[in-house]
Amino acid sequence: MGKKLLLDCTLRDGGYVNNWNFGHDQLVNVFERIVEAGVDFIEVGFLDDRCAYDENRSIMPDTQSAEKIYGLLNRKNTTVVGMIDYGTCDISNIQPCEKSYLDGIRVIFKKHLMKEALEYCRQVKELGYKVFAQLVSVTSYSDEELLELIKLANDVKPYAVSMVDTYGLLHQNNLQHYFDVLNDNLDSGIALGYHAHNNFQMGYANCIKMLSNDIDRDMLIDGSLYGMGKSAGNAPIELIAMYMNDNCGKNYNVSQLLEAIDTTIMPIFSKCRWGYNLFYYIAASNDCHPNYVADLFNKHTLSVRSVNEILGKIAPEKKLMYDKKYIEQLYVDYQTNDISDADDREKLKKCLGGREILLLGPGRTIGLESEKICGYIAKRSPVVIAINQIPAGIKPDYIFLSNSKRYVQMSTALSVGKYKIIATSNVTGTNDDVFAYRLNYGSLIDRNTEIKDNSLVMFIKVLIELGVKSVALAGFDGYSPDAQNYYDSQFEYDFVREKSEYLNAYMNDFLRSVKDKIDVKFITETLYDV
Repeated sequence: MGKKLLLDCTLRDGGYVNNWNFGHDQLVNVFERIVEAGVDFIEVGFLDDRCAYDENRSIMPDTQSAEKIYGLLNRKNTTVVGMIDYGTCDISNIQPCEKSYLDGIRVIFKKHLMKEALEYCRQVKELGYKVFAQLVSVTSYSDEELLELIKLANDVKPYAVSMVDTYGLLHQNNLQHYFDVLNDNLDSGIALGYHAHNNFQMGYANCIKMLSNDIDRDMLIDGSLYGMGKSAGNAPIELIAMYMNDNCGKNYNVSQLLEAIDTTIMPIFSKCRWGYNLFYYIAASNDCHPNYVADLFNKHTLSVRSVNEILGKIAPEKKLMYDKKYIEQLYVDYQTNDISDADDREKLKKCLGGREILLLGPGRTIGLESEKICGYIAKRSPVVIAINQIPAGIKPDYIFLSNSKRYVQMSTALSVGKYKIIATSNVTGTNDDVFAYRLNYGSLIDRNTEIKDNSLVMFIKVLIELGVKSVALAGFDGYSPDAQNYYDSQFEYDFVREKSEYLNAYMNDFLRSVKDKIDVKFITETLYDV
């Protein structure tokens, strides 16, 4: 019967959370607590020759750096390993094992690099290390590709081959399938490992499933303190250790793991949270790279239903190989629900032509300068049009909707028929009867800029096409990185603060470009150059 072993990867995978900057004292604390707990392996960080040595960080340019950080610590019976993302650490930066503090090196690689990576593993093994071949995104392998990998591994004979569920896609049935293919075909002297991610909350359950197999080869299970790690996090090592004590005849000192969580991990978690959430669930449920989900959510224009529909259009070969231009084109294609809007434009022209127009935005000045706005409306009797919102205390004549997420948030209030709605074609799929006018989204966006569908820009374009010569704006305050930008906190997004300079510059450029076509005046304070 093979041994069942436990590996802690907090200082390596957990480093994605805090840029590997634990601080030297905390690196030592985690190391010592893991060793005192009797964990079989500890992964002390990345080896990456693009990074400078820093005793406070668990990402190091070479094997000598591990000696500088951890060399005075007593490893007792714990095997010390580092990790290399294939291609980021030249073999010249790896000293022979007999001169190194590290006992082993884990090499992660994507399947299209399997041949080169396994040859690199051979070189690492020849230097005397226990070498681990880590199959990034094991769910991307077909059975044929997995057998090709196994053939290469059987030739190199690494210490272990590990299944890495990079995007947390595995459930117990397909985990067992990959396990069986590897176990049935790997050389008997090669250990079999598993590294879970928690997008589906399956990390711990899958580890239990893995451990339920009694096999002749050694088995290696990864975990991290409190599940600290990339994206949705990992399987919590304290839970795995408890399970292995109760069911696998182990005697790990779980209290030492809890001490490390209390003193080192919880202060980090309070500032930088990880773990299961909607974002990573959506990525996993669509079998796709999480950056695709991030790009779509960062638009702040899409409902969750729309995000899922766009992700469902990703070609299979693109799902796990992130391509920013590709997802941007899918977004534009999805939003561009082309319609014939000539009749509605003509109707709008009759309603708005020759009238004074007041556009209401969601900035703080809608509340702070409400008396000024109401005074303007009482004096000038303009047509009042709110942009993607229902302003408190001011009843608009129309609402312009270009943002499907905002529409979902307001749908109940909009369904009672109190407002005439002008909607772009990307938000007309839910209940077209609600909309008095529909405009073609594709004709209004700016395809040559980062944020293609700025709602104010889109509606000013509409007004210009309708022949409107002047427009007043209230609640379009511009963006600040340091202050509240909206009257309603639910509209606040981190990207607005991060992109404030760009957003202000873009609007200024646009207003200058149309000044000969329409007179734009602000009746509330603004950061725009006017």
